[in-house]
Amino acid sequence: MELSEHDLAAYLAEHPDFFERHAELLSSVQLQSPHGNRAVSLQERQIEMLRDKMRALEHRLAELMRNAADNEIRSGRLLAWARALLMQGDAASLPRTLVGELRERFELPLAALRIWGVRPEYAGLDEAAPVGEDIPVLANSLSEPFCGANAGFEAARWLASPPQSLALVALRPATQAPAFGLLVLGSPLSDRFTADMGTEFLARVGEVASAALLRLLPPS
Repeated sequence: MELSEHDLAAYLAEHPDFFERHAELLSSVQLQSPHGNRAVSLQERQIEMLRDKMRALEHRLAELMRNAADNEIRSGRLLAWARALLMQGDAASLPRTLVGELRERFELPLAALRIWGVRPEYAGLDEAAPVGEDIPVLANSLSEPFCGANAGFEAARWLASPPQSLALVALRPATQAPAFGLLVLGSPLSDRFTADMGTEFLARVGEVASAALLRLLPPS
């Protein structure tokens, strides 16, 4: 009876001691090396496979270490930014501090903020200037930050210069509550904010900004 490759593989899997009983086969079997047109023994081929796996693991480990370092840097910047907001004792200066520190800490030359429904004493702030009717509608529609190309958003006109890509972050007093503001971050680079990027960090930025700016709203 002729054995198929499947039958042979199943037999070897069920009898792991086969090569112990036939050790001479390990040195006599010749395989094609993936790293050149030469034949290698089964043992050499196994060593090459292990080396390839080790290289892949090393690359993966290096990638994880880079990501960990990047996350540590971002977390440090977020904490420094939050600290600056906590230390701002003048509520009227809070929006300017929020945007200014955000630009500096995260190297974002283009950043702007608009809030609505503020207490009367803060209605004259630049950040409380009237916005179009579509802005609150847009902010309320954002269940998570938007990232992508500038498609002519009204909010992009708040920035000092037209961005190629931007992020829009709705500001809310609570997760399901109506938005009371919109934070816009822009970049002259088209790949700084993309539709496929993660938005969790931007969501944390929005939560901190929202909590800080509640001081400007009427008591709920």
